Amino acid sequence: MTTPPPPARVRILLCDDHTVVRAGLLALIGSEPDIEVVGEAGSGAEAVAQAARLTPDVVLMDLQLGAGIDGVEATRRIVADGTARVLVLTTYDTDADITRAIEAGATGYLLKAERPEELFAAIHAAAEGRTALSAPVAGRVMARMRRPQPTLTDRERDILGQLSRGLGNRDIARALSISEATVKTHLGRIYDKLGVDTRAGAVAVAKEQRLLP
Repeated sequence: MTTPPPPARVRILLCDDHTVVRAGLLALIGSEPDIEVVGEAGSGAEAVAQAARLTPDVVLMDLQLGAGIDGVEATRRIVADGTARVLVLTTYDTDADITRAIEAGATGYLLKAERPEELFAAIHAAAEGRTALSAPVAGRVMARMRRPQPTLTDRERDILGQLSRGLGNRDIARALSISEATVKTHLGRIYDKLGVDTRAGAVAVAKEQRLLP
């Protein structure tokens, strides 16, 4: 009887700006016989370059990477290049972070507090193109889907539209012929309604829920 060949090893690239974290992940994943770390990156730009050079199956991507492009932008570029699937591994679980990562094309979103076996399972799922979410993240996604769409005023929609163009408060005020103080007031209300606390988060949620004018 012919013995079937062993399953192919999943080749992964680690991206985290903390050397100690990468070393810990390398040691942890090194214990798995069917997962192989083929490279490491300490920045978003390095991850994009390494992914193109090494063509791993999965990039294990942190979101906050210090100076330069963040994990979301690195994810977007890697997915656009078609070089690998991206599994986010982070400590951040806000709606805005989750939305931005998923919109950028991340296959999965895992929190660093997960048990090792959950991480290994998520890596295999990502390699196969299946979605892998930490339970708290899945809960937040489901809660957002069930949440009624926020009602924005016409002015708030106008300001969101300017935000999506990357304009600052002063330029938004000029474009809409209002004061900067008025822009700040509207932004505060927009953040409250969308459940975010950053401009990028507001734009990401607005795109997800089709709120832009």
